[in-house]
Amino acid sequence: MQTTATIAIFMGLTISSTFVMMSNNWMLAWLNLEMNTLAALPIISKTKHPRAIEASTKYFLTQTIASCLLLLSCTTNAWYTGTWSITQMDDVYTSTTMLVALTMKAGTVPTHFWLPEVMQGSTLTTTILMSTWQKVAPMALMFSVSNHASPNITLILGLLSMTFGGWGGMNQTQLRKMMAYSSIANMGWTVMILTSQPKASMISIFIYIITITPTILMMELTSTKTLQNMTTSWSTSPTTSTTLALLLLSTAGLPPLTGFIPKLLILNELVIQNLTPAAVMATAASLLSLIFYLRTAYLTTLLNSPGSATSTMKWRLKIETKATTLTPTALTTMTMLPAMTK
Repeated sequence: MQTTATIAIFMGLTISSTFVMMSNNWMLAWLNLEMNTLAALPIISKTKHPRAIEASTKYFLTQTIASCLLLLSCTTNAWYTGTWSITQMDDVYTSTTMLVALTMKAGTVPTHFWLPEVMQGSTLTTTILMSTWQKVAPMALMFSVSNHASPNITLILGLLSMTFGGWGGMNQTQLRKMMAYSSIANMGWTVMILTSQPKASMISIFIYIITITPTILMMELTSTKTLQNMTTSWSTSPTTSTTLALLLLSTAGLPPLTGFIPKLLILNELVIQNLTPAAVMATAASLLSLIFYLRTAYLTTLLNSPGSATSTMKWRLKIETKATTLTPTALTTMTMLPAMTK
């Protein structure tokens, strides 16, 4: 029975997001977004813990409010235009409401407060799901309505998301909350360039997904949940510890790692659009995220914890890591930039 439920939930997540990406009708997209939300709730609340129940409740309420805004927007647009087509959203008010609803589902400022709490109350496996697959459907819809969205609103939302994501992550010791604020900051880069260069926006979210997935997987395989655990990750596997540090730096966007590609494309596009002040502010905001990424990488590779008899070392726990399965993905997230240079 448990296997059947797992297969049903997996199929629900996969099919709903796929149908959202394929749909050209707002009603069909809304129904599949609802099915996606209902499929994610059992995954978040699977661990029998009050924090997991609280996280699933917050996720349900937030996604419900976003769905109501989305339904209001598409219904109003159908009233004005007489069609439910996704590509025909000409009214500025309905397109703005739709953008707010989709950014709320994806976890972007100003409707981002639910994401750190939900990810902190979930397991690391669920954290991967929230950071990657659950953003695919909203981003697909944002890509579809990008030509109707206001450039000023997307630029402001992007800069605010990068700033709040950086400030929020600097004060965290829990890695799941840190990854949540990292996701908020990355969504800022993605949304900021959505109207002027949607393809670069999609490249940004795609590279973030292939970068953050092996990062959190390595945290899970080494039983690392806090910054204090990072200081003992070398005792599980020095190779895994070094790779994890490189993945964190790649997520931060340091050249010549892969995470620098979308930031370079986005900054170049901002300069081309005569938005050099916005490019400078985006670069300054990215330094905030770089601070906690560098701190985490330093704790991972350059700092050894005190050798205390009261602390349980990980080699005594006999943790079986499977880091070799992550090698292709990890190498991809760190070596794509040289391959893309001319």
